[in-house]
Amino acid sequence: MTRTIRGYIARRRRKKSRVFASNNRGAHSRLTRSIIQQTIRALASSHRDRGRQKRNFRRLWITRINAVIREIWVSYSYSRLINDLYKRQLLLNRKILAQIAISNTNCLYMIAKEISN
Repeated sequence: MTRTIRGYIARRRRKKSRVFASNNRGAHSRLTRSIIQQTIRALASSHRDRGRQKRNFRRLWITRINAVIREIWVSYSYSRLINDLYKRQLLLNRKILAQIAISNTNCLYMIAKEISN
């Protein structure tokens, strides 16, 4: 029986996945099965790590705010600052507060002094 030549659809599908895995190393960029497995793993990791990244940045911002607040006053802390912000209904998120803490400590001091009274 003669060998039939298949169409281009499967080749097109494999080519698409090869483009995605082109920067991998060794068989992970050459063999179709390895490429598919590696692609699935990469997508799962990126999905998981987007959540981790948000968590890590929030922790970083909280640490920065707390460090600057404790430098200013000995008895004042991050949790009290956030509590006072909520009481006064000031809409400043942790990212903005951390940027203020780094760039302009006096401004954060004035905010904390104003809301703590």
